[in-house]
Amino acid sequence: MARKLLLLALVLAAPQAALADDASYCAELSALYRRYLGTVGERSFPDATAATAMDQCEKGNYAQGIPPLEKKLRDGRFTLPKRS
Repeated sequence: MARKLLLLALVLAAPQAALADDASYCAELSALYRRYLGTVGERSFPDATAATAMDQCEKGNYAQGIPPLEKKLRDGRFTLPKRS
């Protein structure tokens, strides 16, 4: 019985851990984009796709925010950070 409860607890905790990982990964991608690609001169100026993706990350929609940011960074010849 204790074994079943432990398994159930692990199954229920897994989505939360994945969500936290997605949140930190999305934030890291956003920070990299802003720092290295989101500036024109001294003004911060992300393009519409990146701005929308960063907004999705802030709203918790990681599945919509992560892929465009990854593409923007890869296109800018950046190595993507490792996902936890």
